Amino acid sequence: MNIMYFAWVRERIGAPSEEIETRAATVADLVEELRGRGERHAAAFADLSALRVAVDQELTDFDAPLAGAREVAFFPPMTGG
Repeated sequence: MNIMYFAWVRERIGAPSEEIETRAATVADLVEELRGRGERHAAAFADLSALRVAVDQELTDFDAPLAGAREVAFFPPMTGG
């Protein structure tokens, strides 16, 4: 699965993306796996209220299933004006 990071999430992790193998059933399960990858990941995922997620380019929630997903993207909330 391709995991993509944007904005400050990318800066905290130190990479724009990574390819991983996971057995996570939901986005929340995936986040728990990612937190265990080290201090940088733990810092990036410390406050989920400051993050948004998309699965296969569809905005979703952290309880979304990952069955069949190829890409998950994490990014801060978007603002506009």
